Amino acid sequence: SSDARGASRSGTGRPSSGDSRGRGSRDEQPRGKGTSSRGGYQGGKRSSGSQDRARGRSEEKPRTADQAEYDGPDLPEEITGAELDRGVRAQLKGLPEKLAARVARHLAAAGMLIDEDPEKAYQHTLAARARASRLAVVREATGEAAYAAGHYAEALAELRAAKRMNGATDYLPIMADCHRALGNPEQAIKLAKSPSVANFTTEAKAEMTLVEAGARRDMGQLDAALRTLELAPLTSKSRSAWVVRLRYAYADTLESAGRESDALAWFHRTHAIDSEELTDAAERADLLERKQN
Repeated sequence: SSDARGASRSGTGRPSSGDSRGRGSRDEQPRGKGTSSRGGYQGGKRSSGSQDRARGRSEEKPRTADQAEYDGPDLPEEITGAELDRGVRAQLKGLPEKLAARVARHLAAAGMLIDEDPEKAYQHTLAARARASRLAVVREATGEAAYAAGHYAEALAELRAAKRMNGATDYLPIMADCHRALGNPEQAIKLAKSPSVANFTTEAKAEMTLVEAGARRDMGQLDAALRTLELAPLTSKSRSAWVVRLRYAYADTLESAGRESDALAWFHRTHAIDSEELTDAAERADLLERKQN
């Protein structure tokens, strides 16, 4: 998995797939600073210095968007930053100690929230980016969180920045899917044809295949989408999630192409290995059987 995933998921294990998509709440009150008690009342009268401070407090404005972004959501005390993968923590060591600790806590918080509240996770990564924008691992985490929250243009920009910094290609499938979401399937296909894809892990290749097939469908090229999927290991004996998703995409595309009997067979093949019920393959098969009867 990429550093971005390690950063935003913080090595704490993937939370439940519940996904509230709601925007994390922000404290929009003025940023009042505590004032000193020195120079307060003298003989029953407020000193001029104290009056100036009081006037300053009354005239303070609400936080700007940049200030709110920098502050980020509240950090739970139990999140220390130690939850991050060792490799991610190592990349933060070039920062001053207190700054590194704060960035680590925001990244760890993002990792814990990215599935259940991706918008709030994204806000945490923005706070990290505001403090350490020159670290590729921070830009990767921000890109992944933006992607999870549905901010596809922002995700693409962040991942491009990370790629310029470290040359990594692990997140090309996410970048390609961002192009799809932004209505640029041709760009998604272009990334899918990148030479570096040949060196991907089997799982990463499957992710790119799914994106490429989806882009072909976006362009109305059902036959090309089917050919793309048929080049993937659909008959792998593995029961991993990537095989489940490949089979499901193939069955779904077959149905869209009007090949309902073939689609039914592949929905059954999908269900046979989908022990975690990642898909609705069983229901889709049932609907096709009713239709054929």
